[in-house]
Amino acid sequence: MAERKATNKYYPPDWDPSKGSINKYVGQHPYRDRARKLDQGILIVRFELPYNILCEGCNNYITQGNRYNAEKKKIGMYYSTPIFSFRMKCHLCQNWIEIHTDPKNTEYVIVKGARRKIEEWDAKENGSIELTDEKEKELLESNAFYKLETDISNKKKAEEAVPLLTQLQNLNNRQWKDPYTSSYIMRKKFRV
Repeated sequence: MAERKATNKYYPPDWDPSKGSINKYVGQHPYRDRARKLDQGILIVRFELPYNILCEGCNNYITQGNRYNAEKKKIGMYYSTPIFSFRMKCHLCQNWIEIHTDPKNTEYVIVKGARRKIEEWDAKENGSIELTDEKEKELLESNAFYKLETDISNKKKAEEAVPLLTQLQNLNNRQWKDPYTSSYIMRKKFRV
């Protein structure tokens, strides 16, 4: 299929390759419209949000992974690593959001226009089994009754989490494990 792909480009007859590239001849930058602010040190790039944010202009949540055409600009250095600024408009309200790279902590920092949505997850609140810490691990190893109680409560939580349909399937599998014996018992009851 690659041999059918058109890879030829049109070159005007009066263009001379010794005088420069075709972009120079036509009077365009190779990046086309993305380089319209290149004289100010700004390049237009496609930027994807690294985490969920809350826009301060319209108070709407913007989810991680939303993509924007952002103005990328070098604003400083951290040792030999450049620090970049990404400036974009919110797609809901035209508010400007500015995010900087933070090479020291290897993350992105919101400077203005929005704030980061802080997401915390609590295992107890959601009813799931928590990972054991050092104190509880020692208690489980030393106290047999405590271990038994936690095992029973964990089994109850696991059973409650199983949907009703799965419970019915498990019951059916247990009852009909040996279909010949089950049929024999049913036929014997019906014959009486």
